[in-house]
Amino acid sequence: MHRRDPEATRDDSTEQSSAPSGPPVSFTRRRLALLVAGLFALWLVGVFARQVGEASTAASQADQMRARNAAMERDVASLEQELRLIKQPAFVSQMARAYLLGSPREIPFAVDPNAPSPRADAPGSTGIKPEVPTAQQRPLDSWLQVLFGSQ
Repeated sequence: MHRRDPEATRDDSTEQSSAPSGPPVSFTRRRLALLVAGLFALWLVGVFARQVGEASTAASQADQMRARNAAMERDVASLEQELRLIKQPAFVSQMARAYLLGSPREIPFAVDPNAPSPRADAPGSTGIKPEVPTAQQRPLDSWLQVLFGSQ
């Protein structure tokens, strides 16, 4: 027969007791249901977050479309006003004169390209420039003159 060694049995028992002992992890129905419920909640939060993101994107696109529509309405109003101006007989006759298509009694007028330029101080000239003070004043002197007048 085979005889058992008592020390070998002791070594086996000490090795088993030194190993971490704890209940084995098993999936019960309750834990499985909690896991499924947690995953469902995460999925639901993700779907909700995606919907909120899409809604904010759609709202910003709607704002952009409103701004574009307002700009187009202004453009259309401007073009309608220009069309009313163009249809007026006075505008048509003025533009016809530019192409020498005025009435037969009109004498076309053109400035000779060799004509000298008008003087800078000529009436109706835009060449008149305001006088610039030649002497530079200190800023403090300028303020004192503005506040208390010239002395």
